[in-house]
Amino acid sequence: MKKLVVGILAHVDAGKTTLSESMLYLSGRIRQLGRVDHQNAFLDYDMQERNRGITIFSKQAIINWKDVEITLIDTPGHADFSAEMERTLQILDYAIVVINGLDGVQTHSETIWNLLSHYHIPTFLFINKMDITPYSQEHLLGNIQSRLDEHCFDFTNQDETFFESIALVNDDLLDEYMEHQTIQTQSLIPYIQQRKIFPVYFGSALKTDGVTAFMDALDTYTKEPCYPDEFGAQVYKVTHEGGHRLTHVKIVGGSLKTKEKIKDDEKVDQIRCYSGHKYEMLEIATPGMVVALKGLSSIQPGEGLGYKQTSLSPLLSSYMNYRIVLPDDCDQHQMLKNLQQLSQEDPTLHVTYHQELDEIHIQLMGEIQIEILKNIIQERFHVDVSFDQGQILYKETILNPVEGVGHFEPLRHYAEVHLLLEPLEVGSGLQFETDCSEDVLSRSYQRLILTHLQEKEHLGVLTGSPITDMKITLLCGKAHQKHTEGGDFREATYRAVRQGLKMAQSILLEPYYQFRLEIPSTCLSRALYDIEQMHGTFEMPDTSLETIIIEGEAPVACMQNYHQEVIAYSKGKGKLSCSLKGYQPCHNQDEVIEKIGYDSETDMHHPTGSVFCAHGAGFYVSWDQVRSYMHIQSGWKEKTVSTSQQTTRTYANEDEELDDIFTRTYGPVQRRLADDYYRKEPVQESMQVKMKPECLLIDGYNVIHAWDELKDLASVNLGSARERLIDILSNYQGYRQCLMIIVFDAYKVKDNQGTLEKNHNVYVVYTKEAQTADMYIERITHHLASDYRVIVATSDALEQTIVIGRGARRMSSRELKLEVEALGQEKFDEFLRKQEKSRNFLLEDIQKLKTKE
Repeated sequence: MKKLVVGILAHVDAGKTTLSESMLYLSGRIRQLGRVDHQNAFLDYDMQERNRGITIFSKQAIINWKDVEITLIDTPGHADFSAEMERTLQILDYAIVVINGLDGVQTHSETIWNLLSHYHIPTFLFINKMDITPYSQEHLLGNIQSRLDEHCFDFTNQDETFFESIALVNDDLLDEYMEHQTIQTQSLIPYIQQRKIFPVYFGSALKTDGVTAFMDALDTYTKEPCYPDEFGAQVYKVTHEGGHRLTHVKIVGGSLKTKEKIKDDEKVDQIRCYSGHKYEMLEIATPGMVVALKGLSSIQPGEGLGYKQTSLSPLLSSYMNYRIVLPDDCDQHQMLKNLQQLSQEDPTLHVTYHQELDEIHIQLMGEIQIEILKNIIQERFHVDVSFDQGQILYKETILNPVEGVGHFEPLRHYAEVHLLLEPLEVGSGLQFETDCSEDVLSRSYQRLILTHLQEKEHLGVLTGSPITDMKITLLCGKAHQKHTEGGDFREATYRAVRQGLKMAQSILLEPYYQFRLEIPSTCLSRALYDIEQMHGTFEMPDTSLETIIIEGEAPVACMQNYHQEVIAYSKGKGKLSCSLKGYQPCHNQDEVIEKIGYDSETDMHHPTGSVFCAHGAGFYVSWDQVRSYMHIQSGWKEKTVSTSQQTTRTYANEDEELDDIFTRTYGPVQRRLADDYYRKEPVQESMQVKMKPECLLIDGYNVIHAWDELKDLASVNLGSARERLIDILSNYQGYRQCLMIIVFDAYKVKDNQGTLEKNHNVYVVYTKEAQTADMYIERITHHLASDYRVIVATSDALEQTIVIGRGARRMSSRELKLEVEALGQEKFDEFLRKQEKSRNFLLEDIQKLKTKE
């Protein structure tokens, strides 16, 4: 019987725990089908989980189904507990992603999918709640293929179309299909394991519909990993139970027995195999088993044991920092010790004690996690704590490569380190390497320097925030045969990092949400305005629907409490879901830096300068003078980019009125450092692009009321103003030679069906009842954008924003007037030139006649 470790992951309320319950029930593991809303689910046995109806802690159960033994890991679905979910990915052989058939793919679903891709975990999908969804299987499958992966295939209907689609994945599959008109099961298993095919199943977990077929697929289309004979284990979790510390691991090689030593000072007292809240005592753990080890005291989540020594760093991290407020009679140092025990269970809590302020700080991911943590502290340590207003956790990175130099040479000490700091793509984290010859610095010292680079959180120089998205390479170093001690290289390494950061051009990063906003169509204007005010970006939704879905990204600092406003202005009909997207350049860097007021040169705990020695005494050298005093040269030189290769970004002021408003509100436009951060390859101006024909959409009444002469005419006779505008624009169209559509509001005209007529060389549209010109222009822009270069003439700022989101350009009514006037003057000048030319020809003819006479 093959053994598999399978995790169930999903967006909150997708039915993940219900599917786990159905699988346990159908396999005979439990006798009665529990329910989350009845608070009797087998795996949600924690009291907080049952009261809230959500999974908070990852838990496991053993299932036997046909020829496979599955260790099923149920993970939290709420975004606040994403770090708990991510820790389980380190031990999974396969993953099950549950999609809510009522909602389709959510933002957190995409976060989960990206994590599974990062950890290279083969994945099955189960589309739940098919008994109550209004959507068809084809619609939901299309949603998954467009948002997750195009190689997600419906395995419930293996007809000719199914095999034709599968065959296109790979040439070998295509050859097999062409020869046999089918594809064997054994041929599909490697492609599922390599994440090239993702099986999709449909059903209802609550009614157990489709669950049996899904479990059969886990038996049929999976393969047990191959494990080496040498012992190895991956630690993914630490818990405390009954005063004992339990280290949860997956055995990935060899075997482990009780009373066996893992390290010199670490011995296994017990091996427990859990299923739900009950466990079985084992004498030996074999490959593929997930067990809890009692007796280990210092091993942390993410560590590897035995041959698997590599530690794994999580991608997700907390983005809010809170100060813990303790009761007056509470022993602060004892509470710090208790909180550090909790941080062993969840390393993302990152508990720190600020000695200068005499405060304990902790990092969290949201309000729900705060409430859960308060209850845990109350239950376990009997202390009622509170948390102050949280602060955003910023990070810093650099925009250009630099060499950092650190020197530490007080009396009878010596070490010098040269590090190359290079920027990496967003989300890369920190990477450490060495490019130093052992002839220059011995291998033991090089390893020591790399250890010092990884042993602490290095702080940036803008706000004192942790650095990220950076590669740090050891270039060279120097030790003294007699005076160098181990701690000397620690000091030199830390100072080299800080000196390099001072030399580089740094940028501040802030956490961003990936959001999905679902609102009634009547709230669209308010939502778009709010997103712009929050410095968010979004994809323009389909505005023709009653319920509109807006997806995009926005800074956590701006959007963290926005869900309350959504509920208020949508009268309870709106829904906002957010998941952490990652860190991006800060939208208000200067303001944040000024508010924090960090001075890197006065931070005595993280010095930027170095210590040199002269005449038997050490002296401090500031960071900007270190290179003048350093003892060795690394040979590294900053690469310069020729002027012809540099990319210049220019901006065209398309509307002076809007520019003036922007300047009065936000100040003059400045180039952001983010431009450099995201700049990739230089633009090749030699590339030839075939231009699409031009289409000019004009909001008629907006233009009439923006042009003084038409506005005065409209006050007397609106119809005459319309005709005059059509005449003017007909002449203008003849010059531009574009498709021109003039749109007039008629939405207040009762029983109006709307009309489209061609007047001379332009199209004139009168909208139907209950349809504004804005709505018509937005819809027609969407349809024309693929075939035309659409320009919309209006001074309505909201409408301009919407059409830009649909791929169109905008032109203000004032710009249109200036262009029409310029055209009139140009035609008059051309007429004069022709008249002058005709007069010259006439004079030449007269002169010729006179000559002949």
